[in-house]
Amino acid sequence: MSTTPYWVAGSPKSGAEILKVTSPYDGQVAGETTLATPGDIEDAVDAAHNARAASASTPAHVRAAALDHVARRLAERREEIAQLITAESGKPLKWARLEVVRAASTFRWGAEEARRWSGSLQRLDTDPAATGRMALIRRAPRGPVLGIAPFNFPLNLVAHKVAPALAVGAPIVLKPAPATPLSALALGEILSETDLPPGAWSILPVTNEVAAELVRDPRLPVVSFTGSVPVGWSIRESVPRKHVTLELGGNAAVVVAPDQDGDALAWAGSRIATFAMYQAGQSCISVQRVFAHRDIAEVLTDRIVEAVEKLVTGAPTDDATDVGPLIDEAAARRVESWVDEAVAAGGAVLTGGTREGATYAPTVLSSVPVDAKVACEEVFGPVVVLDVVDSIDEAFARVNDSRFGLQAGVFTRDLQLAFRAARELEVGGVVIGDVPSYRADQMPYGGLKDSGTGREGVYAAMEDLTEERVLVLTGIDL
Repeated sequence: MSTTPYWVAGSPKSGAEILKVTSPYDGQVAGETTLATPGDIEDAVDAAHNARAASASTPAHVRAAALDHVARRLAERREEIAQLITAESGKPLKWARLEVVRAASTFRWGAEEARRWSGSLQRLDTDPAATGRMALIRRAPRGPVLGIAPFNFPLNLVAHKVAPALAVGAPIVLKPAPATPLSALALGEILSETDLPPGAWSILPVTNEVAAELVRDPRLPVVSFTGSVPVGWSIRESVPRKHVTLELGGNAAVVVAPDQDGDALAWAGSRIATFAMYQAGQSCISVQRVFAHRDIAEVLTDRIVEAVEKLVTGAPTDDATDVGPLIDEAAARRVESWVDEAVAAGGAVLTGGTREGATYAPTVLSSVPVDAKVACEEVFGPVVVLDVVDSIDEAFARVNDSRFGLQAGVFTRDLQLAFRAARELEVGGVVIGDVPSYRADQMPYGGLKDSGTGREGVYAAMEDLTEERVLVLTGIDL
């Protein structure tokens, strides 16, 4: 088996310490790379630091062309890279293919936004003393970025670090998740085909201990982290003078209003079932809590259970598989223990509740105490908890009774209720008529409370990675 190189300032490198990547489904070797050596890590950081000016001054057409190239090549290599995602993460192939499509779209949006990245003009002659003055307001990179990506979307969440950074001309050093580095390294192959300046990007498989050293390195003044809540906040606390963006966890809720019936309830049940269980629940906006009005709760419960029981669990390489394994057996055992705890406290298993290796069966629970981990923490597994409420007031209060606040979904036809949800729900995004798992890659995305700080989505991330700089022009006839 050939060893996949990592990337230092756009050049392929290899170290001595092998990192073998295996499938969580059957333990088959997906590939191997090496951990980056201390010397190569230093070279990558130094190159990013030294490339600040060249990257920031790269013409928009060069940045856009590079991002367009990545989008095009991802589309051309879609099946190959989808197979790689499935091999290293256990993600069902149908979802891996969609991830490649989304990553290509993320880079395409990066190219389009790079072309529009122009700044704005502001008249200053609103007061007599400023007659003849105008301000040109532009945004400049805060500096090189350390991007830390998670395992659950090993390509598209890497894209959400890389594309905005390259679009604004900020060098980036990317650390992929140790369990799933191969997809990011394949992206490096494509980036190496572009004309970006040396030092504009590096992709380094490193241990979490080494990552902590990178977080502290003053040459990387921006940290963009997606991952667990404790790690994210510890990063922010360890470098208070750095600009830190955190995309952390959630326990996403759905509210189903009493105006839903018939086909609407069938739709809601199908969407809840699919997006509570997709990615084996390993998504920050996977449906975890459902608050159904008493008038429709019984019918909705039947629809959800029916839809969940139709989902196919099995080999992720099988096109028919809907739900694959978790990232490892330890994760599946944790989910199992949380469900067992909820059942011991009075919860009922409506379907699922079993484990085989790293695979946990899609599980629907009811009558779960509010303080059970499956209700108040992030399960990050294929488990959904159903609750009955007597009013929308109660439903919204239950949604907000959480230390997380990423996204929520509300199934309703009532326009006033939709706007009320946007006002009252303490989350970064509200999706009306669908589950909270919906994310368009160009829209601002991020959460409140323990779900993080800052926003992704290509344009929002470009703003986050930059700061305003003002040029005042004097003696202008307006």
